[in-house]
Order: sequence, then structure tokens, then C-alpha cells
Amino acid sequence: MKLHTSPTTPFGRKVSILIRETGLTAEVDEVVAAGTPLDSSGMPVAQNPLGKIPALERPDGPAIYDSRVICRYLDDRAGGRLYPAKPRLWDTLTLEATGDGMIDAAILMVYESRLRPDAIRFEPWVEGQWAKVARALDTLEARWIAHLNGPLDMGQVAIGCALSYLDFRHDGRGWRSGRPALAKWYEGFAARNSMKATEPKG
Repeated sequence: MKLHTSPTTPFGRKVSILIRETGLTAEVDEVVAAGTPLDSSGMPVAQNPLGKIPALERPDGPAIYDSRVICRYLDDRAGGRLYPAKPRLWDTLTLEATGDGMIDAAILMVYESRLRPDAIRFEPWVEGQWAKVARALDTLEARWIAHLNGPLDMGQVAIGCALSYLDFRHDGRGWRSGRPALAKWYEGFAARNSMKATEPKG
């Protein structure tokens, strides 16, 4: 199989971590792609017409996307290791959606500063995106620490990738402030070999 991804995308990183945690590294080659919403020339548009990564070429059907679909597919091939049985499954999927939503908002903040000309940037919109992230962080601190400290699943992977991306692109926001339990959990999670092997670069 061939995974189109990038060293800086947290969505692709989710897949890369799953590959390492489930022992699928010999089955998936990772291919670097790059682009933006304004330039998809370096993106795998033949595999994903939306021009986004990650996208996975597989032997038993057309290429699949986005990260949640790819993760479910690869986890199924690996024997269902990171998506637990019901009822914990619903919590895992909710945490994965929370992490993905945080990443979405954080990426939009980056695009606003990198892609939009200075004259038409809208700071209240940026702060609105950060408000989503902050609410999610507060909810993780208040409601989800027990799950995060439980057996490894894709909810934890998504949250770990989201928090790492905040460090990578929005370190000045200081997401750890007022969230000691979440900060402590992330410190331990970030020490996993799969996290260290996929740290964003660039």
C-alpha cells in the first residue's frame, strides 16, 4: 500500500502512528506530498479529487481518504487493535472527532496567516477558531482524562496529534496553562516511540 502524506500534517501523522502501533510498517510505503488549498499541484489528486492528504492506495479497491477512514481500514487489517468494542468505541470515536476538530481549527488559523493577504485578514475569525480549540482543551481536562489514561486507542492518538500540532504551530498560545492533567498525560504520550518517530518537521 502507498500512503500519501506529509511530515507536517497531523492528519497524516495519525495514520503513521497507527501503522507503527499496529505493526503494519512493512505493508505501507509513505510518499511525501505537499500543497495548499490554493495550489494542489503537488497533492495526490488522482487518488483524492479533493486534493487533500492523507490518501491511501490499497490493493483491494480505489484509494481511500480521509484520515478517519484510512485509520479504520488499516486497523481492521491489523485485527482491530485501536478501535475497541462497544460501548468504549463511542468514546473513542468522540475523542478522535474532538482531536480532528481541534486540528481543523488550528490549521485554519495557520492558513489565515500564511495564505490570506494582510489587508483582508480577519482577526476575530482567527480567535473564533482558537475558541473552539480552547473549549475542547477544557473539556478534555474536565471529562476525558480517565479515558486518555486507559488502554491505547485512536482517540488518544488523535488528541496526541492535536496537542503536538498546537506545540508545533501555536506554541505561543500556551495550551497547557490551567490544564495540568492534560499536560501530564501528553508528556507521557509524547514519549511513545511512534510519536517520536513521527514528530513534525518543517
